[in-house]
Amino acid sequence: MLRYTLMRLGIFVGCLVVVWGLVYSGLAPRGLGASNGMWVVLLALVISAPISFVVLRKERDRASEQIVQRVDRVKANLDANRSQEDGADETSRAQRPAS
Repeated sequence: MLRYTLMRLGIFVGCLVVVWGLVYSGLAPRGLGASNGMWVVLLALVISAPISFVVLRKERDRASEQIVQRVDRVKANLDANRSQEDGADETSRAQRPAS
């Protein structure tokens, strides 16, 4: 997951540099007044999102498989703990004298 996040951040930074260069060279429109920095960041986000979606598809699938494996492992551990607790509860009830 860290690898995917770093790759996505890299694509965003690359788009940010390209958009910044285009805006300051005059090929892309500038923001109004003091909003130019926000304009550059938002434009870079809009451009980097579809690029990340297409380019990082395999990495995203790998990351989701890892997450599914972790969730399954946690579920198995919880089920094992529940069965141990049930067994201990049944044992303690069986050892208790009947009233």
